[in-house]
Amino acid sequence: SKHLLGILVTFFVFLYCKCLWRGLKFVVRKFTGRCELQRICYNNKHGARRTLKIGGPAHCCLLQSALSVHPDKVEKTIDDIMALKKINPDTNPQLGISLQASLLQIVGYRSLVSEVEKLRREPYDCDNTEHEEMLMKLWKELRPDTPLTGRISKQWCEIGFQGSDPKTDFRGMGLLGLHNLLYFAEHDKATALQMLHDSLQPKHNEVNKPEWEQKNMDKAIGYSFAIVGINITDLAYSLLVSGALKTHLYNVAPEMPSLLHFQQTFCYLMQEFHRFWIEEDPSDIMEFNRVRSKFHRRILRQLKNPDMALCPHFSASDLHLVNL
Repeated sequence: SKHLLGILVTFFVFLYCKCLWRGLKFVVRKFTGRCELQRICYNNKHGARRTLKIGGPAHCCLLQSALSVHPDKVEKTIDDIMALKKINPDTNPQLGISLQASLLQIVGYRSLVSEVEKLRREPYDCDNTEHEEMLMKLWKELRPDTPLTGRISKQWCEIGFQGSDPKTDFRGMGLLGLHNLLYFAEHDKATALQMLHDSLQPKHNEVNKPEWEQKNMDKAIGYSFAIVGINITDLAYSLLVSGALKTHLYNVAPEMPSLLHFQQTFCYLMQEFHRFWIEEDPSDIMEFNRVRSKFHRRILRQLKNPDMALCPHFSASDLHLVNL
């Protein structure tokens, strides 16, 4: 039948292309004296350009298994790869170093996805002392001069929760949302407090503001700080699990990306969304999904640049998009 004929043609075209590709690689290796891994490591600078190519289609079965090994076994796996590829480590010392850095980035990214997913799946438990302490600490960081009258209180709306019990707002992102909000409040407190203040204002009405805010003094703000933080956590999470953040994290983490890098990225996204919200000048909070989607698309476009690092610095206050 035509269907069977189509399958056979596709199969033989696949075999032909595969054999042709292998033959081409053999010729290139004979001509240059370097295998594909060597060419990738020597022709691409450290970071996303190199690691994304190494983490692409596996160059050998051993490399495929290396991408899922424990970090402690990466060095041994590299020795095995170099032996399999007949590469002398004494005459190619830089290859092992470059390959190790990239493999640690790949293994670290996968570990980070697992760690973030675990936090996202853990629900907020009001009977868990650790959870409650984190929530109370968040209040103290954002409202240092205002005592909380009770665990269940309308005061939570002052920092952008929807009701009297923040527990209900953590359902979508679990503990991940709380971890990110608390990290932002602790490690970039000045920015977090300024954003919280701005979010409560219908209009900018102060003169002692950064230049980028002075240009938008007539723009409306009006959003719920904590809810937006949980929503931006969801955005950061989707970028991570889709692999879009590989470009950024491979460029800012010398070896293994960690939860710290993810939280720094969240801080950056919070501040940039705040700027973007002002620039978009939405009529009210009902436009939030539209603005968020547009912001998400802009970040995705930026991350397509293999040299992009969203936030190379620690403090979100000093973060700018840069090309490394």
